[in-house]
Amino acid sequence: MMSGSWGCPHELNGLCSKVKNLPCDPGMKGCVLYGRFVFANEEKNVRLRQKRARSAGTAVSPDTGASQDAEE
Repeated sequence: MMSGSWGCPHELNGLCSKVKNLPCDPGMKGCVLYGRFVFANEEKNVRLRQKRARSAGTAVSPDTGASQDAEE
């Protein structure tokens, strides 16, 4: 687990009790942070981009999170 001012209540001894006791990786799928915050690792931002695109009414690729808007 990375040091910082925030501590996850699901992290116990470096393992995530919420996600099958896998090593804690903030923002991984199943994490309470998944899709809710922007991370430096772009792979963890796919879900957030999908949620924002739905709110804006644009299509987003589920694999990459890239916008699928057609150019005119």
